Amino acid sequence: MNAQCPAVRRRLARIMHNSGKFAIGAACGVFAVLLLAADLAPAMAADVFPFDQALVYDGAPMRPVKRVPAINVGADGRATIGLWCYTVPALVQTDGSTIHIQTAPLPTSLPLYMSDGQCSDARKQADADLLAALAQMTEWHTQGGTLVLAGPTTIKFRAASN
Repeated sequence: MNAQCPAVRRRLARIMHNSGKFAIGAACGVFAVLLLAADLAPAMAADVFPFDQALVYDGAPMRPVKRVPAINVGADGRATIGLWCYTVPALVQTDGSTIHIQTAPLPTSLPLYMSDGQCSDARKQADADLLAALAQMTEWHTQGGTLVLAGPTTIKFRAASN
């Protein structure tokens, strides 16, 4: 038994020596993974679509009326798009960073609260143009609290401040 003790001690010493190297290597590996995860976290963090929030068109109002387009998308994808003159229902589908907006056609008559003087031909055309552009959006992301819709053009909506 005494003859085996030095051999056992050497084997234990070798295991302890190697396990120390393993522990240092494992710690370095874990540290490297944590650093990589920290670097990739912002890129991997998926945007969360701003459902159930009033979002206002990030563009200049058409004077003299202060009304600007706004959109509100429910968690079920049903949306209301308030344009310069008209309000139109829509269906919004998102999958990752892709988006598809299916809008109803513009109504043929103005809302009861709008008069012809409030809704010029230029405003009506701007409604038609914005609605057509929204239907062509293919991607979305958020940027500093702003919803950015991208397609042939870029359209931005920001959270309503009221």
